[in-house]
Amino acid sequence: MSLEVNLSLFLPRDAMSVPVVRHICSFALGEVGVQPGCLGDITLALTEACTNVLDHANDGVQYEVQISIDEARCTIRVKDAGEGFDYTNVGQARAEGTAESGRGLGLIRELVDRVQFTSKPEAGTIVHLEKDLAFDEDHPVRQRLAVPPG
Repeated sequence: MSLEVNLSLFLPRDAMSVPVVRHICSFALGEVGVQPGCLGDITLALTEACTNVLDHANDGVQYEVQISIDEARCTIRVKDAGEGFDYTNVGQARAEGTAESGRGLGLIRELVDRVQFTSKPEAGTIVHLEKDLAFDEDHPVRQRLAVPPG
């Protein structure tokens, strides 16, 4: 038996969408036995990526979040319909400790194992996040996956 969870969400570009997507992701990760620290890193990175859509993308009707969970990793794609941006140096330098903005992409890079940006003028941005998962092997779902078929 193997583990595969795929979720695709189309969300309104509204502040209330962020806790909704965070809750859905957190619930899915918890239900398959992801350790709390790993789960927290993923949901915080997702929160930052979605908040960036609200803060920086054009006023679009919605944005898309795809979440995939398997035996090894969680992959998240956050796609907006904004103007795109030059991501090559954004988030590389540390923001001032008292800064109220400018920390999101740096924080995302610290929380997940791999980050990739695809951004095109007038076509929007896709933030691709990957985190290698740490599981609680005593979780009932993990126990069920460990049982050989037969």
